[in-house]
Amino acid sequence: MALYPLLRPLAFALDAERAHRLTIRALKLLPGGEPAERDPHLSVRVAGLDFPNPVGLAAGFDKDAEVIPQMLGFGFGFVEVGTLTPRPQPGNPRPRLFRLVEDRAVINRLGFNNGGLEAARGRLAKRCRGIVGVNVGANGDSADRVADYVRAVEAMAPVADYVAINISSPNTPGLRALQDHGALDDLLAQAVRESGPPLFVKVAPDLERDEIDGIARAAIERGAAGLIVANTTVSRPPLRSKRKGEAGGLSGAPLKSLALERLRDFRSATGGELALIAAGGIENGVDAWDRIRAGASLVQLYTALVYEGPSLAQRINAELKRLVALNGFATLADAIGAAAD
Repeated sequence: MALYPLLRPLAFALDAERAHRLTIRALKLLPGGEPAERDPHLSVRVAGLDFPNPVGLAAGFDKDAEVIPQMLGFGFGFVEVGTLTPRPQPGNPRPRLFRLVEDRAVINRLGFNNGGLEAARGRLAKRCRGIVGVNVGANGDSADRVADYVRAVEAMAPVADYVAINISSPNTPGLRALQDHGALDDLLAQAVRESGPPLFVKVAPDLERDEIDGIARAAIERGAAGLIVANTTVSRPPLRSKRKGEAGGLSGAPLKSLALERLRDFRSATGGELALIAAGGIENGVDAWDRIRAGASLVQLYTALVYEGPSLAQRINAELKRLVALNGFATLADAIGAAAD
C-alpha cells in the first residue's frame, strides 16, 4: 500500500481500462488477506448482517468476483462485486473508461461488461469469510429485463450475503426506466424472497422528487432491505478535464454534493424505515461522516481508490473513529441519521 504513490504515475500512463485489468491481475497474485476485525466503535448491524466497519468497496471494481479476499484484506468492512448479468456480455465499444484527473473523477460507459453469473458463482462459492454483496443487472439485449433480475437474484442467493439490484446504470439504454414506481413494484414483487438474502436497490442521483417518493414506496411495500444511493450521474457539473465531454456516467469528487443531496431526499422519503448505503464522491472520513449523519448506515468507495490507493478504507475508518468520539457518540451506529432527525 505504501508503494501506491510511486506506482500511480505508471498506471496513469496507461489507458484506464487496461490499467484496471492489470491491477486485477496483480491482485490475483497476492495472497488473500484476513477480513477486517469487528471494531466496537464502528461496527453496525444492517439487514440482519453484522458489518465490522461501515466502509465498503462499491460494485464496478471487482466485476467478476476475482479478488474478494485481497480487497477484504485492505480493511473494507464489506465488498460488493458485479455488476453481473445472466449471460456474459462484452459491454460497449472501447474506449469506454476515462480518468478526469484534474477533477478527481471518472467517466465510464462500460455497459455491464462481465463474464456472467455462472462463472462468478463458482468463485463466490469458494470465497473466504467476510461480507460480500453481489450487484446484478440485465443483459443489454434482453427481451425481459425483469426476468433477468429474478434469475440473477435466484442464482446469487446461495452465495451472496446480500444482492443489489442495479437499475440505475446510465450505460444500458432504457434500464433506468425500471426506477418508475410501477416497474420497480413489479420487479420487487417477483425478486424479493423471504428466505433469500437481503435485497438492496441501487438508484441514480438524477431523480426528481416524485420518482424518489415512488421508489421509496415500492421498496418499503415490497420488503426490500434498503437502497444504495447513488450510482453515477449523467449530469455534468463544471469540470476542468479535457475528457469532460465523454458520454457515460460520471463518478468521483464532482458527484459528492449531488449524492449527498439525494441521500437526504431518500432519508426523508423513507422516514428511516429503510437502510441506506451511501456512494458517490466519498474520499475521506469527513465525507463518510456527512453521509452517516445524513442517514446512511454504510458507505461505499470506488473512484477515490483510483486516486488514493488501497489504504483508503483503513484511513477513512480511522478518521470515522475519531469523529465518533469527537462528536460525543459512543458508537457510529448512534450517529446514523443524527443530522436528519
